[in-house]
Amino acid sequence: MTSNQTNSPYRVLARKYRPSNFDELIGHEAMVKTLSNALEAGRLAHAFVLTGTRGIGKTTTARIMARGLNCTGPDGSGGPTVTPCGVCPNCVAIAEDRHQDVMEMDAASRTGVDDIRELIDGVRYLPVAARFKIYIIDEVHMLSKNAFNALLKTLEEPPEHVKFIFATTEIRKIPVTVLSRCQRFDLKRVDGDTLAAYFATIAEKEQAEIEEDALALIARAAEGSVRDGLSLLDQAIAHGDGKVTALQVRDMLGLADRTRILDLLGLLMEGDIKAALALLRGQYDSGADPVVIIQDLLELTHWLTSLKVTPEAANNIAMAGGEISRGEEMAKKLSMPVLARTWQMLLKGLEEVSRAPMPLAAAEMVLVRLAYVSEMPTPNDLARQVADGPKGGGMAPSVNGGGRPPSGPQAGSSMTSSGGRGAALALSASPAPQSDTEPRAHLSLVSDNDRLPEAEPVKAEPIIQKEPLQSLEDVVDLLTERQDIKLKGEVLNFLRPVTFEQGLIEFSPAAGAASDLANRLGKRLREITGDSWEVRMTAQAEGAPTVAEKRQSDKAAEIAALERHPMVQNIKSLFPAATIREVRHLGPSLDIMHPDDISGDDEIEDGDIL
Repeated sequence: MTSNQTNSPYRVLARKYRPSNFDELIGHEAMVKTLSNALEAGRLAHAFVLTGTRGIGKTTTARIMARGLNCTGPDGSGGPTVTPCGVCPNCVAIAEDRHQDVMEMDAASRTGVDDIRELIDGVRYLPVAARFKIYIIDEVHMLSKNAFNALLKTLEEPPEHVKFIFATTEIRKIPVTVLSRCQRFDLKRVDGDTLAAYFATIAEKEQAEIEEDALALIARAAEGSVRDGLSLLDQAIAHGDGKVTALQVRDMLGLADRTRILDLLGLLMEGDIKAALALLRGQYDSGADPVVIIQDLLELTHWLTSLKVTPEAANNIAMAGGEISRGEEMAKKLSMPVLARTWQMLLKGLEEVSRAPMPLAAAEMVLVRLAYVSEMPTPNDLARQVADGPKGGGMAPSVNGGGRPPSGPQAGSSMTSSGGRGAALALSASPAPQSDTEPRAHLSLVSDNDRLPEAEPVKAEPIIQKEPLQSLEDVVDLLTERQDIKLKGEVLNFLRPVTFEQGLIEFSPAAGAASDLANRLGKRLREITGDSWEVRMTAQAEGAPTVAEKRQSDKAAEIAALERHPMVQNIKSLFPAATIREVRHLGPSLDIMHPDDISGDDEIEDGDIL
């Protein structure tokens, strides 16, 4: 490397190969074309703002623009141009950062209004040696509000001999009043192929041998930033002592464990949590950061998802040939819902690991969750299993594209969740579409370990009582319509009917009944119906079950009958811990089949179960 064998101080590649003209600037052809047309047409703005991410050439572009605006050509007779000669006094002085008419200010260190006032004070004076007085303000978004306000008037009506060039990475932090007075150029990230080709020319000038794959890896790691890429190239040349291989660059960038990341994701998708945790611990002991491991899993999940959508994504320069083949095989086995679920869990897990006081423990918990949900079927697979019935033993098969279920005390159970307890399940099997007027019922299943609260009944609007009361059920419904909640509850739970006739109710009280219940109920019925009602309480006879007891027994009988239905038996064969909690009847009315009429061979008809 002859460049390192001179007596002059070493200059990093980012400074040594900083472009001195627009021909050397890569990736910004649109901006160069706009400036060329503006100069040819004499439509040159008085203020420019250059925005974009770090290291893409904002400050370099500003300096090239300053040289082009003040270039006089080799013979001293030239005018503003996009191709500065580089030999005239102005070009040389600007390149060496010593031209007195080109002032560069770092707004990150000089943010106050006094700094701007000092700058503005010199605006009214003509340039000493150049054609234009040029003010380059880097990271202009760092200026204070008062500083921006002090700059506004001068920026709106500057003298003809003054040009402002602003550079920023945070364009949104600049007041719109400033932006509206500037011509804006958005410098884009440089694509990887362009960067790789540029780095190849730099490596050739530095007499360094670098493999093509190594240059591609550096270009990818640079993420569109030329300066970042040159810094990585500088590091790679030093790391390889003049001869750089892709393996060395992968090791330098922390990409050497891609194979192990593939192994880790494969183990998680198979549910082998023991081996996955051992692999994570091994990487951690080797110096890997748990946060980086989760990030690598996220990147791998994204790549596998891209493979399913666009096969061209296989040309990932971060992957070697064998790894690409493994990735393509894994992508074929995993479904899109599983990959999407993995992405969401890893994204949430990355935040947890980044904030956790013990990153390794947090990363292990993320992997545990991933392994335990790996066996969870997707909604489509679950509906298909319910429709097809049990196959081969009655346990739910793994439908995630992996192999075995998570190893642990709950392995093999389709109802396990990442928290280690039975997960609630609510599902519905839909027959042929029905009209809105047809009644429907809804079957809810829930495991024993995760009961759902009882749903509150929907209150009906009060209506005028027209039909005669036939039973205590009618009395309860009437009190419900009239929103007499307290009396309704007492009738529901404490009245054991002995005699029920039009105008007469005789009942035996259940334990806990109030002594004046008969009087209050008779009075309320007379108020509502306008008829004469006598309500008597007797202890001489044992009445029938209360309304609440009758409803409970009817519900138990209905559930027992539904337990024998083929569809319910299919569901329970897939989820043995599930039980029928309730049957909800949807619609204005529903004639449920009597439990005794339902046999194991019956099919579900419209209006029976939805």
